[in-house]
Amino acid sequence: MGKRRVSFLYRVFVVLLIPAITVVTRRTWRGGEHIPREGGFIAVSNHVSDLDPITFGHFLLSHGAPPHYMAKDSLFRVPIFGWMFKHADQIPVYRGTAQASESLVAAEAALAEGKCVAMYPEGTLTRDPDMWPMTSRPGVGRLALTTKAPVIPVAQWGAHRIIPRYRVLPRIIPRKKIAVLAGPPVDLSDLYDQPLEPAVLTEATERIMAALTAGVAEIRGEAPPERPYDLRRDGDPLLEQDSWAGRRARASQGRKAKKREKRPR
Repeated sequence: MGKRRVSFLYRVFVVLLIPAITVVTRRTWRGGEHIPREGGFIAVSNHVSDLDPITFGHFLLSHGAPPHYMAKDSLFRVPIFGWMFKHADQIPVYRGTAQASESLVAAEAALAEGKCVAMYPEGTLTRDPDMWPMTSRPGVGRLALTTKAPVIPVAQWGAHRIIPRYRVLPRIIPRKKIAVLAGPPVDLSDLYDQPLEPAVLTEATERIMAALTAGVAEIRGEAPPERPYDLRRDGDPLLEQDSWAGRRARASQGRKAKKREKRPR
């Protein structure tokens, strides 16, 4: 299988964004040898800033794997940007809707074409007080077991120094340190032939998140918490904040509640 190809608009994104992020960061990259040079694979990363899709993508691009992100469908409805995301071959994720399965079908097709599918398994910015990875949604486990594609954990740390969590305005002076560490593929081979039951999906997902968290711990030189933060169990502290991000989160929760009310029972 030859070089991974991307659309013209994707190349435009690269030309515009990569030089800018290079100017404002000082990078320490490790583990690039674990990025497959050909064939489809799943790259997973932790989510600490609205900027880290660019730092995550920069690492993957520089190792010959242009990422095709699985991103929430609301981004594809933003005027102009939504059109750009679509034509840059990104993959919308329709959470909690009848279209949810379409996201996995599109991701499976991308992997079959030899592309890198990039995911944030947590599904949102971490709410952990110390910004450790949270528990994950099961989609990454399902995709990994369905396709048997390699899953590469790509831990990163530092994007929050440029755009802090829940903030909008960047801090670009002085240049900020960005560390990225890719690990070896997560071993899920013993789960491949098992039925895709909840316990199996949970096991696959937890292994992936454990590998990712271990990478973050190595970068930070710290021990992670004994158990990951769980939004369902621990609550969402962002909803309590009187801030732009908090208001946006509450509005999103309200829209989701209305959608649930409209579903046929």
